[in-house]
Amino acid sequence: MIEQSSILAYSGRAEVRKSERVVEEARHAGKQTAFLSHSHKDLALAKGLQGFLQSKGWLVYIDWEDTSMPSKPNRETAQKIKDKIRRFDWFLYLATANSASSRWCPWEIGYADGVKDIDEIVIIPTRDSAGRNHGNEYLDLYRKVDVDRSGRHGLLYPNNSGILLENVRR
Repeated sequence: MIEQSSILAYSGRAEVRKSERVVEEARHAGKQTAFLSHSHKDLALAKGLQGFLQSKGWLVYIDWEDTSMPSKPNRETAQKIKDKIRRFDWFLYLATANSASSRWCPWEIGYADGVKDIDEIVIIPTRDSAGRNHGNEYLDLYRKVDVDRSGRHGLLYPNNSGILLENVRR
């Protein structure tokens, strides 16, 4: 589990890049690209995770930073989200109490499960300030981002074997 407080520490460090060429630029530079599924009630956590993963060489897409998204969710929103999920290398699910009760997050992970390879779906399980763990229901199904035995963040399989985030290549 990753402490939500440690994710929040990165919230001011994310560089926002809104260009449509960002994915191609990131891939050309050898960076991993990811769609982040999260509750909009967790904006600071989403920005923190984006900043943390950028520090590891990843480019993380957050839908509310995308000026091409409709201001009010509708069918076009759903289509654009589907396109982004398919387009990015990874699908990340930020597991919190808010994402578990969201209407969109379960839909997004269900869609991702149908169109992406199982190894391209990653859960970010979190522990909140009250000590509650979030994301346990997915940990036997997908890879997760967690702290390895040496205290470094890795992309781990359900058996806890894995690779450091900065060394991940798709």
